[in-house]
Amino acid sequence: MAAPAADAPGDGPKLIVHHLNNSRSQRILWLLEELEVPYEIKKYQRTAEMMAPPELKTVSPLGNAPVITDGSLNLAESGAIIEYIIQKYGNGRAQPPESGKIDNLYYTHYAEASLMPMLVNKIIFKIIPERSPFFIRPILKGAFSMISAKLLDPRLKIHAEMIESHLAKTNGFFAGGQEPTSADYMMIFALEAWASGSNGVLGPKTTAYIEKIHSRPAYQRGLEKGGEYAYAKLAS
Repeated sequence: MAAPAADAPGDGPKLIVHHLNNSRSQRILWLLEELEVPYEIKKYQRTAEMMAPPELKTVSPLGNAPVITDGSLNLAESGAIIEYIIQKYGNGRAQPPESGKIDNLYYTHYAEASLMPMLVNKIIFKIIPERSPFFIRPILKGAFSMISAKLLDPRLKIHAEMIESHLAKTNGFFAGGQEPTSADYMMIFALEAWASGSNGVLGPKTTAYIEKIHSRPAYQRGLEKGGEYAYAKLAS
């Protein structure tokens, strides 16, 4: 959701990233580092329940991350932010080649529309038993494990095969070309989070893709500035 910012930044970079640890906002830091856009970070920490803190509601009514403040504008949602930054600050960069425009369009939207809901469900199915009363915990754990194995895992396997097949056809980025595009900035969070608990379902091309992105200097700079991140490590 877009809304006027309460206070426009003063001196220094006018673009502010409201960054929640272990969240989609890591995508935005990587993008800004790749495009060499000056920015500052306002950091927020998850609560003990792994929820976003209430302070985020001061910049976005839903209280989710990422959010950016650009002058008088507050803008939420990863896809909207990435598209906005590329259009306003990209200077012709992060554009797919002609042959990759449809792939870029598809994977930019696929990341949150199709893939992330299933990955989130996997997490929820794990959390519910863990936070339930201890005397029904074993029952719920068995039930949700069965639901996950029968309903989610077969579908995720199909998605993993599709992604692996696609990456085998490109030179390493989702739209082809010589640099990341919006599809890569959207897909990386889903893939790195998935890889952290995939139990080998992701193929070698997908695994190599994640490692390639993580090794990029711009990604590493974003990682260093953003702080500890569960799904990637700073290069030693």
